[in-house]
Amino acid sequence: MNMDDLEPRQRRGEALAALAREDLSLLGIEELNERISALEAEIARIRDQLEKKRGSLSAAEALFKR
Repeated sequence: MNMDDLEPRQRRGEALAALAREDLSLLGIEELNERISALEAEIARIRDQLEKKRGSLSAAEALFKR
């Protein structure tokens, strides 16, 4: 059994909320730049998922409008 299996699962949005509460004054310039890069990559991933969902929605709407 994996030790991660024993940990309680985070609710949706908890990780984002915890990230937003983090004290950024403790991070250096390079760490802040890395954080920006990681967040930009996450934004791109979310936008890609949105486009997929919009495409699925459009396809479903087209199917049921017949």
